[in-house]
Amino acid sequence: MKRALFSIAALLVVLMAAQSLAAQRKSGGVLSGLVLGPDDKPVAHASVTYQSSAGMAPHVVRTDSGGHFTITKLRSDIYDLRASGKGVFSEWEKNVAVRSGHTKSITLRLIYAKEIPKAYTKSNTKE
Repeated sequence: MKRALFSIAALLVVLMAAQSLAAQRKSGGVLSGLVLGPDDKPVAHASVTYQSSAGMAPHVVRTDSGGHFTITKLRSDIYDLRASGKGVFSEWEKNVAVRSGHTKSITLRLIYAKEIPKAYTKSNTKE
């Protein structure tokens, strides 16, 4: 009798662990981060483009008013990201590994433009 109860308890533990693992896989991974401008200030409503390194079609999310972004439900994969805002772009951040059930944080800095927009010049900022 004790042996049967122990076997049932062990089976229940294994089933609960498998269910937890399946739930983690289903929820996917999360990429979160911050977009900073050439002036090192957060960029509100910037675009963050991301795609898997394997060539998944690119997707875009926007930062909030504080320059933060969150991308949820990503499958485990390697991703490339780039931000843009106010005519300025970041470098591609390549080979960002995302695992199901985990959150990866990243900061993207806007540095490339043909000409720095007036929004980022010192003569245009209040002191």
